[in-house]
Amino acid sequence: METAVSQHFGEIALAPGGGRAVAGRFTLDGVPVELDLNITAQDRLDEAALHKVDYRLRFLPELVESVRELIGQQLEDADSAAEQYRRFHCQNVDDGEVRSVFGVDRAQDITDEVFLKALRLAHVGIFPAQPERYFVLDFTLGEHFTDEVLVAAADADGVVDDEVLWD
Repeated sequence: METAVSQHFGEIALAPGGGRAVAGRFTLDGVPVELDLNITAQDRLDEAALHKVDYRLRFLPELVESVRELIGQQLEDADSAAEQYRRFHCQNVDDGEVRSVFGVDRAQDITDEVFLKALRLAHVGIFPAQPERYFVLDFTLGEHFTDEVLVAAADADGVVDDEVLWD
């Protein structure tokens, strides 16, 4: 069986064998982020595609900053998923949660900047056979606080889609 080695996913079998997700790890600002390399039954993963994944992940910090900028812009629109997510998670939050999640004393102190700083990248799905939706990034306020995420996507060149979803 032919295999290739990835910096983030270890040794991966390249032979087609049905759909699968291969777990990997990335450290962003000292915090581990879960990675999933998603391969469908129709995909043919080869060594070049795997090396491209590793190469593209070098630019994940810049991609995350681009998504944060987009979320920040969307916070200005009351109908956007980002603003609805913020409103939902910031209303009726007690002082202890405000401090532990947002790092401020009162819910009234949760500004756009504070909210964006509190969002953490929790998971990245990578779809090498889908260049228009190559990366899918899940942002959370913390697993202990919520199981809901803001989801953004980027293409194989790292261009962020202009839509952020709440899932």
